Amino acid sequence: MQVTLNKPQVLLLSLAVSLALAACNGDKTPSTAVDAAAPSPAAPTAKALTLDESKLPPVNRFEKADIDDSKNACVDLNAYANGKWLAANPVPGDRTSWGAFEMLDERSVGVQHQLAEQAAADANATGVEKIVGDFWSTGMDEAKINAQGIAPIQDRLDAIAKLADKDQIADYLRTSAARGENFLFGFGAEADFKDSSMNMAYAMQGGLGLPDKGYYFDKDKKDKLDAYEQHVAKTLELSGVPAADAAAQAKSVIAFETRLAKASKSSEEMSRDVSLYYNPVTLAEADKLTPNFPWTRFFESQGVAAPEKFSLAIPAFHEEVSKAIADTAPATWQAYLRFHTVDGAAPYLSDAFVQENYNFYGKALRGQQEIKPRWKRVLSTIESDAGEAFGQMYVKVAFSPDSKAKMEKLVDNLRAALKTRIENLEWMSDETKKKAIAKWETFTPKIGYPDKWRDWSGLSTSRDSYIGNVLAATEFNYKWNLSKIGKPVDKTEWGMTPQTVNAYYNPLQNEIVFPAAILQPPFFDPNADDATNYGGIGAVIGHEMTHGYDDQGARFGPTGNFEQWWTDADGKAFAARTGKLVDQFNGYTTADGGKVNGNLTLGENIADLGGLATAYDAMKKAVGDTPDPMTDGLSRDQRFFLNWATVWRRNFTPDELKVRLTTDPHAPANFRAIGTPSNMPAFAAAFQCKAGDPMVRADDKKVVIW
Repeated sequence: MQVTLNKPQVLLLSLAVSLALAACNGDKTPSTAVDAAAPSPAAPTAKALTLDESKLPPVNRFEKADIDDSKNACVDLNAYANGKWLAANPVPGDRTSWGAFEMLDERSVGVQHQLAEQAAADANATGVEKIVGDFWSTGMDEAKINAQGIAPIQDRLDAIAKLADKDQIADYLRTSAARGENFLFGFGAEADFKDSSMNMAYAMQGGLGLPDKGYYFDKDKKDKLDAYEQHVAKTLELSGVPAADAAAQAKSVIAFETRLAKASKSSEEMSRDVSLYYNPVTLAEADKLTPNFPWTRFFESQGVAAPEKFSLAIPAFHEEVSKAIADTAPATWQAYLRFHTVDGAAPYLSDAFVQENYNFYGKALRGQQEIKPRWKRVLSTIESDAGEAFGQMYVKVAFSPDSKAKMEKLVDNLRAALKTRIENLEWMSDETKKKAIAKWETFTPKIGYPDKWRDWSGLSTSRDSYIGNVLAATEFNYKWNLSKIGKPVDKTEWGMTPQTVNAYYNPLQNEIVFPAAILQPPFFDPNADDATNYGGIGAVIGHEMTHGYDDQGARFGPTGNFEQWWTDADGKAFAARTGKLVDQFNGYTTADGGKVNGNLTLGENIADLGGLATAYDAMKKAVGDTPDPMTDGLSRDQRFFLNWATVWRRNFTPDELKVRLTTDPHAPANFRAIGTPSNMPAFAAAFQCKAGDPMVRADDKKVVIW
């Protein structure tokens, strides 16, 4: 995992993109579209981009040879479909998980590698290609980066060292935030929950260096907290603090973050109660709550016009920050701010900082055995800081119009199947069904890449300094985001880049989004049979649509507004069914005894359940009465479920799995492979399973929601 400069955590990151198909490693800030018209992927450039397919890793698709005949699909579909592959494909040293998603990510990174080198080699490059070329050239110049050492951020450290009282501390927090380096809370624009056509400002909780508040209190995570304290001390020492002082300062940093953690909400709480994000207040009300950090002054310092209201999410957290500004010694604030400044910049500094950053966040926290090579780390930086700019180059060489057309047809078929399922729900009243259909009618699919690209002309990069380019992009992206506050929502924007191997649903815009990079095997293959595609990308499409009706997505209406559109009786019936799904996943245990959290993963499990069932219905309608070709001796239905399992083949390092069990709203992949099919009679029929088989849930345990 790479930890980067403290970027603003816009609500979209926490809400819309969390309703995604799979969690991703790394810190990737979604890019979005604003002004410029999108050229065709085939549009000419100053110097035509090329792609050598022979240099890319192979795709990972379902093969009959993958089946482990010593296993029984009715006992464990994942072991039957993926056991051989998982045994032969351990996690590579520079990753913490490995499977279908990661293999496609390697292909995407391979494409990006070629494009970045071409951009850097073009001395006359302009626009997005100049930005990519500048990042690549400076990021790959290891000798220059090492020679610069900590000098590029020394001005920040000098300013922190001068902080002497609460007013100076508050002023520095505002000043650093205006550069996009917000240490204590996320701040940015997102659609108003009550009027999703307009953007408003949101302030979120933050300030922690560990993945979740539980890391500061849970006994089973004490080793990680201890390792983090050592990392804080080592980072401070590398920045110039004497070793003994660094150790003492590290203890004060841990105590300070523990205080913030007590006032924070957990990953589970934030995932399962979307209302926590929305707490509209006036500036006067906010100022009264946080007298030592007045929001009136904060908005002024960020160059944002005073709003009528903004969302101060998790007010108890912000209240605690205000108290800490007044009652915490300046020396503690100095240690905290110094550490996070250096830690956030570490991936872009000299080798000693890079290595220490990896030693904790990669190796100690997540079990990554090797640091990624520099070229991959630089590409990750470009993705984080100028991802959509890079995406304009990516789609010119890596996404065909034919794939987009076939995806549009699949989306139409899945939409029709979902409507039928809603209409036939036996547990829902006609009154609520009408509103569910109204929401269905406003679904907006986005496929491949944005219709309009964001304008990057205001970002100034050079071949002088790697971290200089990072700092420039950080401030540029932050100010661009803030410029949307108080303005109408641009519905052409994307929350993921085209080169991202994932998909998502945004409840505030009621849209489903499928980036170009995921439209490859095992998810989508324009030359594959219907069963394979419906079991792969068809289930993904259904998954994202069903997010509109999961336990949180269903709290938003057809226009994206946060509203109650259920009858009380239907709400209770829905809760009863989702409760059974919580119980199902609570019953899953990892090989080393880790417990799946059925509540944390509920939204994704609902989406899997509805998505796979909808995809199966759509497949049956698409093939109609045509004879089953029995490809490779496998029926259509068997291939459908086998490709579903193939999508979820994934190995994890033990430490990565522990982190995900605490923070990830997605269940571990092996449980996703088996969880939904075990509720579907079609699966049992496809493999001739019998009542009592582990993959056949008893009738009173079966879960059907959408």
